[in-house]
Amino acid sequence: MPNYADSSTYSTASGKALPYVVLQVTLKEKFLGTGSGNLTELEAVINDQAAKGYRLHTITTSNGGSKGMLGGDRIQATMVFERLG
Repeated sequence: MPNYADSSTYSTASGKALPYVVLQVTLKEKFLGTGSGNLTELEAVINDQAAKGYRLHTITTSNGGSKGMLGGDRIQATMVFERLG
């Protein structure tokens, strides 16, 4: 069961064989430098859905704001997966 208190959680709804599934991952920006500190988590979500028979249909991002002075920015990646076959 996902821990919704975590700063990065995503749905496991695709286990129900739905035609479309919408998942959201919070990308945590590094405090120093550029880029996301957890792109491997985003990659894992995409690969997990591919293994369940889904393909990434659409991805959008939005700025989720900062989690405090030393927390860095948060970017919400919302993905729509389409079931193949």
